[in-house]
Amino acid sequence: MGLPALLLDEDGTVVEANNLIEGLCDHVQWRARNRISLTDERANELLWSCLAALDTHPEPAIRSFPLRDEDDRAAFVVHIIPIRRSAHDIFAGSYVLLVVTPVTAPQAPPVELMRSLFDLTPAEARVARGLAMGEALDEIAASGDVAISTVRSQMRQILEKTGCVRQAEVVALMASVTLDRGAAKKPVKP
Repeated sequence: MGLPALLLDEDGTVVEANNLIEGLCDHVQWRARNRISLTDERANELLWSCLAALDTHPEPAIRSFPLRDEDDRAAFVVHIIPIRRSAHDIFAGSYVLLVVTPVTAPQAPPVELMRSLFDLTPAEARVARGLAMGEALDEIAASGDVAISTVRSQMRQILEKTGCVRQAEVVALMASVTLDRGAAKKPVKP
C-alpha cells in the first residue's frame, strides 16, 4: 500500500507491522504484550472504542479519525478497516487492519476520497469540501440550494464521523488530506 499499517487481532494485539509504521514513533508507541497506543489521547480513545465496537456490530464499518501532533494539528488520518468474509483466508486469525494516511499539502480532496476516508454521505462530503475550499456554511447552503439548518445538521454529522470537535478542525483536516503518491512508488519490505 505504501502507507504505514498494522494488522491487529481480535484483542488489539499487533500481529504484523510494516516498516513504515516504525517511522511514526512520535505518534504510535509500542506497549507491553505487543500492543500499541497513540500519543494523541483522543485518537487513542477512538482507536480502542472502535476495536471494542467491532465485537458488537455484525457488519462493522470502516472508522477513520485524525491523529494530531503535539501542536494539536491533524498530522495523520487513522483508518480502522475490519477484516471480513474471504479476507480471513488471507489474514488468518487477524481482525482489523490499521492504516495511517499522512495529512499533507493543503488542498480540497475529491468528494469520493472524503466519502471513502470518513464514511460521509454525498451531501456531507459536499459540505466538507466546501469548508476545505474556504466557504462559509451559509455560502454552502446557498450554492446547494438547501436550508442553513440542513447544512448545520450535516456539519454535526461530519464532526462526529471525523472525530473532530470544532469546525476549524474539520476545515484543517479536509483541506490537507491527500495520499502521498511518492510513498506508493517506493518498494516496501514485508
